[in-house]
Amino acid sequence: MRRRDREITDEGAIRDILNRAQVLHLGMSDDGQSYVVPMNYGYVLEDGKLTFYLHGATEGYKYEVLRQNPRVSFALECDIKPFEGRVACQYGMTYSCIMGKGTAVLVDDVEEKERAMSILMKTLTGKEFVFDEKLVSIVNVIRLDIAEFTAKRRPLPGEES
Repeated sequence: MRRRDREITDEGAIRDILNRAQVLHLGMSDDGQSYVVPMNYGYVLEDGKLTFYLHGATEGYKYEVLRQNPRVSFALECDIKPFEGRVACQYGMTYSCIMGKGTAVLVDDVEEKERAMSILMKTLTGKEFVFDEKLVSIVNVIRLDIAEFTAKRRPLPGEES
């Protein structure tokens, strides 16, 4: 990270971004060609270890790509707000973001899929949901085991701490 003054290391502040961002952009590589998909997510952050859960249809291009190369990257953001300056190069955008890389695992275990879908829905809605084998049989669940990530905040000019 080039701008260490914008880095976020506090787990509470990181969790705040994870709770407020709504879309995770999943980056994959298909034979050297980038492929990015926006997805809803659930997460677990414990002792600095971050795990995401994603879900989707039972088949599709992203699963083909992940089976060939499970190495992924991701980005998510919130607090997006443009600002103006006196001259063109002083215009910009505020944001809070988290990005990183890891490995995608297609989850087959029914109990893990049930738990993953509950985590995903809790992240999306703040509500508790219970899933059973029948409900999780109609979706694929992807677990992202995150190897490394960084968090960053770009405040309005003059609000830097």
